[in-house]
Amino acid sequence: MRVVMMYRALSEHRRPVEDFLYEFERRTGKVIETLDPDSREGTDFARTYDIVEYPTMVAMSEDGQMQAMWRGLPLPTLSEVSYYA
Repeated sequence: MRVVMMYRALSEHRRPVEDFLYEFERRTGKVIETLDPDSREGTDFARTYDIVEYPTMVAMSEDGQMQAMWRGLPLPTLSEVSYYA
């Protein structure tokens, strides 16, 4: 499975997102991929999964099918995400 966090680093939600990413890696040993919605790859990803709100976290199967999506704040719990990571 693949989990991607899409957020803007220069925004008011930067701190809670980066705290979540740090704590997730510290507790599980797994890293969540991050994307900037203003990058080329981020724009394509947002269009593919119909993402219009940030931060958004998407869990996908290996073939790219969306398994779960969490939009905006508050962020999901670490255990919710670790199931997919």
